[in-house]
Amino acid sequence: MENDRYNILPYNRQAAISYAHTWSFRRNPNYLDFSDLGGDCTNFISQCLYAGSHIMNYTPIYGWYYNTSSDRTASWTGVKFLHKFLTTNQGVGPFGREVSLEEAVPGDISQWGDDEQGYHHTQIIVQIGSPPTLENTLIATHSIDSDYRPLSTYNFTKMRFIHIEGVRI
Repeated sequence: MENDRYNILPYNRQAAISYAHTWSFRRNPNYLDFSDLGGDCTNFISQCLYAGSHIMNYTPIYGWYYNTSSDRTASWTGVKFLHKFLTTNQGVGPFGREVSLEEAVPGDISQWGDDEQGYHHTQIIVQIGSPPTLENTLIATHSIDSDYRPLSTYNFTKMRFIHIEGVRI
């Protein structure tokens, strides 16, 4: 099996969440702000994931990395591409699977959208209640900068959650 050549490390959820709190209302100057180029949400969430994984996947086209605004993969900044990378990644970097809200934990990713546009917004879960509800699942994101914002305050018809299972190195 291809995965046998990789070591799997835990995803550092606390580092990802800490990064989210630090940068949710600001922009890290090491990354381009994509707010005027379609939105900065997935770029910000990729930064959070990187803070919790410390490794990028430099596979051309289908990997997940950011060197500069013109040297990056679509998965770094695109909602559907990040989902595809995380849920199908067999190489280095973070990987996960779609789960229900009940299985999501802080540090996981949520994405929402509608029937017309599909999934078009990405957030990181920073806190979740027990039992989890949309009211007590709190997120951080860019493109409507937020921290500790309840998922219930958004208008969406589609919602999915990606549980980050680990990081391959």
